[in-house]
Amino acid sequence: MKRTSFIYAIALLFFVVFTGNAQTVKPDDFAGKWDILVKGTPDGDSKLVADLVREGGVLSGQLVNPTDSTAEKIPVTVTENGNKLSLAFSAQGYDVTIDLDKVDDDNLKGSLMNMFETTAKRIK
Repeated sequence: MKRTSFIYAIALLFFVVFTGNAQTVKPDDFAGKWDILVKGTPDGDSKLVADLVREGGVLSGQLVNPTDSTAEKIPVTVTENGNKLSLAFSAQGYDVTIDLDKVDDDNLKGSLMNMFETTAKRIK
């Protein structure tokens, strides 16, 4: 009887440990505010702020021009694929995409329209 109780106690302990580890929440890689710098555009370097939020498991957001507080916020469609992030939006009648790869927890690197080097740094 003692041996059976001991086996059940060990099984319960393993269940609690593994269930607890399975429920740990992974920090969200992409949600939050990001300073985006697009280098070498015809108008010079361009800065944007992306505000990305996760609601119901779906990441969405908007872009803001940090130099013009009256500028309209631009909604973005966000696509995630592992360590890759793609932001799609319309600007001046054109469909634009920014593709970014995760460098580390606070930095992303990629391109705008596969033409202009782009970096993003998390705003803390």
